[in-house]
Amino acid sequence: MKSLEDIIDDKIGEVRTESLDLTFGEIVNLHATRELVIQPEYQRLFRWSDDQKSRLIESILLELPIPQIFVIERETGVFELIDGLQRVSSVIQFINPAVLDLDPLVLQGCDLVTELNDKKFDDLSLRLRLTIKRSSVRTVVIKRQSRFFLRYTMFKRLNTGGVSLDPQEIRNCSARMVGEDGTRFYSFLQNKATHPAFLNCIESLAQVEKDKKGDEELVLRFLATKNARHLFKESVRDWLDNYMEKILLKDIEFDYEKEEITFNKVFIYLSNALGEGSFVKYRGDKPIGGLAPAYYEAITIGTLNAIDEIINLPIELVRKKVIATVQTDDFRQNTGPGANKRSKLEGRIKVIQDALLELTNE
Repeated sequence: MKSLEDIIDDKIGEVRTESLDLTFGEIVNLHATRELVIQPEYQRLFRWSDDQKSRLIESILLELPIPQIFVIERETGVFELIDGLQRVSSVIQFINPAVLDLDPLVLQGCDLVTELNDKKFDDLSLRLRLTIKRSSVRTVVIKRQSRFFLRYTMFKRLNTGGVSLDPQEIRNCSARMVGEDGTRFYSFLQNKATHPAFLNCIESLAQVEKDKKGDEELVLRFLATKNARHLFKESVRDWLDNYMEKILLKDIEFDYEKEEITFNKVFIYLSNALGEGSFVKYRGDKPIGGLAPAYYEAITIGTLNAIDEIINLPIELVRKKVIATVQTDDFRQNTGPGANKRSKLEGRIKVIQDALLELTNE
């Protein structure tokens, strides 16, 4: 039996890294020549205010310590930035904003050297411009020989500094760490999140949630509710993380063609039947409030389970049945307090399913 020390030593050998100091001038040039790729999916680009960006430039000029950044080495040798986007993008915007298609950064909010305020890069003396370009940042390179699972896990633990990523952003970025299979699954979520019928159905999703990739999370939530309710243990975030991770690591088989056909079938049907009011609460015939996740799970999967039997029924009949059903005590008992239990999840799906199947006997 291996000792704990041996186990740890083996894990250390599964991920290969090296550290080097890159100057900001080199970073700007690497990005301009596409030898350093910045994927905006990793973090929402420029969450930093101009004050925060400016204070970074001020810190560089004052030779204050700058936190290290992390890149992953692709098979081609190209670096892909996975942590440090805010810092790198801020410096690039200041030195060469054209490569990011942004306006030049005008410094503001500098409180240690207030004379820097209102200055652009070209306003600085040659010495100060060279100081910024020649200043370096410690860069940790995750080598391409590293096992993909370790790369994947590493990104999940690299959500450091700046503003925290939201759950779906972390999932999307982590997926890219797996390689082509991860990128394929992430692209699938993105593609389905733009389907016209799906967009119509989730029109009630708040914009703030859409900004946090909530639409893509709803695609994942549909797939998890359809395929992996057995993994649900009260925490929705853990459930979705676990399901997606099992797909990425191939513990669960994912049939892209079959899943796409099913997704399109359900949301086209619901778009025609309920449209923007698909997943909201009702008072009588009047929709109220925004998208309710518990309603989303129940109505999508309840409809899926009954769709072959109701597909030829009058669409208005189905619409009225769903609206009436979500106002019943039976449904509300499965969506109220304690709704994040598997029994309640199964319960609310069954309520919708049974109600729709009743239509075939009327």
